[in-house]
Amino acid sequence: MKVAGKVAVVTGGGGGIGGALARALADRGARVVVADLDASSAQAVADEINADHPGSVAAAAADTSKTRAIRSLITLAENKFGPVDLYFANAGIAGAPGIDADDAAWDLAIDINLRAHIRAAQQLLPGWLERGEGYFVSTASAAGLLTQIGSATYSVTKHAAVGFAEWLSVTYGDQGIKVSCLCPQGVNTKLLFPDEAAGDSDAAVAAKAVTSAGEVLEPAQVAADTLAAIDEERFLILPHPQVLEMYRHKGADYDRWLRGMRRYQAALLDQA
Repeated sequence: MKVAGKVAVVTGGGGGIGGALARALADRGARVVVADLDASSAQAVADEINADHPGSVAAAAADTSKTRAIRSLITLAENKFGPVDLYFANAGIAGAPGIDADDAAWDLAIDINLRAHIRAAQQLLPGWLERGEGYFVSTASAAGLLTQIGSATYSVTKHAAVGFAEWLSVTYGDQGIKVSCLCPQGVNTKLLFPDEAAGDSDAAVAAKAVTSAGEVLEPAQVAADTLAAIDEERFLILPHPQVLEMYRHKGADYDRWLRGMRRYQAALLDQA
């Protein structure tokens, strides 16, 4: 899909990958609704982009794990720009470490990292199917393919996000619905380097697992890779090429891969 002239909604757009996606979309002629839980961050991104592309971006404060908020974003986009063509389910949280995560932590991770995608698709699909076209972009993670050392809630919900994106493509791909799933490894965002993580040994080990595995990319590079994949209508977006090789090794010999992951985890804990 060519994004020029299209209408897009980007959740988690107040910075990081979401902010970079909004910028890349506007640079290529799309009109964008930027949504974020933090209203000031969303507005700052919109103001910066509108300075170069006047009137191309609208900002909204929204908890995009909630159906009502998603519906409001779609209505805002329709009223300001027209029917939504692309939806970037990008908002996410790192989650809680270990098996000690309580029900509240699991519920929060599932709501934001998974149910937000499901609820958005439920709102969008009727209109897309009627028009015969729509594009759903799921921001998952390499952790959704390879598992994240340190955080059970993050790994499980990102695996589920990949699974839901696959299901959407299988079920509706022949009816004009395109789906891409973004699975980056390390990206220079607050998700990887949160301000509040200082002194948190579990978070430090989780971050070290990512930063030791390969290059930490800038959000703008990830956004460029994402739009290139959309242009090609390609499902799996891997800004870190080594993730594909690791995924192949995993599938070729699951037990060997698990042993290797345990050794890697032990080495990281020894360094902590």
